[in-house]
Amino acid sequence: MGVLNECSNEVLLSTSPSLTCSSSEAMASSLSFIPSIPSTAIAPRGRRGHCFSGALSPVLPFFLLSQTSRPLSNFRPAAPVSALLAEQETFPKPTTTPPPSLPFRVGHGFDLHRLEPGYPLIIGGIKIPHDRGCEAHSDGDVLLHCVVDAILGALGLPDIGQIFPDNDPKWKGAASSVFIKEAVRLMRESGYELGNLDSTLILQKPKLSPHKETIRANLCELLGADPSVVNIKAKTHEKVDSLGENRSIAAHTVVLLMRK
Repeated sequence: MGVLNECSNEVLLSTSPSLTCSSSEAMASSLSFIPSIPSTAIAPRGRRGHCFSGALSPVLPFFLLSQTSRPLSNFRPAAPVSALLAEQETFPKPTTTPPPSLPFRVGHGFDLHRLEPGYPLIIGGIKIPHDRGCEAHSDGDVLLHCVVDAILGALGLPDIGQIFPDNDPKWKGAASSVFIKEAVRLMRESGYELGNLDSTLILQKPKLSPHKETIRANLCELLGADPSVVNIKAKTHEKVDSLGENRSIAAHTVVLLMRK
């Protein structure tokens, strides 16, 4: 960077302190391509090069000093905007062809219902003996509901609440097997079949060990799947929150759909 001093006719080069010009003619010849700078814009320099004036000192970029032999007329002017726009029109347009169908799809479902006295407890289409059941618009089958959501999610479709809204009287007290059959129909219509399914039921009571195989057999029948690709697990919630206090029941399901 250089600072011009009107009093001493020196060029102070901060990038190379040892380079100075003793005369203004040498400076002018080496910097002939730089436009002239009014002397009023040049701040006087005091001791050790400090400027007294508040005016801005002209600052010369170092890359300009290194190219004194190259006049500005040699620089290529920027292309006009119209030329750039015309060049962009020659680029290939993005295709609108839909992507190929995926070889497999993964979906996750979750459901939770409150447990209240006076309702039947139905899990996987099987009535389980208990002193309370799920309060819901339909039969409140938490397992089938989350299986339906997992299948719909894998297909990229709306959730069960949008397809079977709980404010529609048609579904009041409906068996959740109706929802499963519709989800399976949509799955097959889309060209997929069940690869495998893994479900986890979360409830404090009752114990599901005596009923798990019956629940799985019924779920396999509804899905039209082999028992080897359907798995059901049950866990308590260690007496924590509503699940652990026997006030609710929840279920998670993950499904893998495969292209037929």
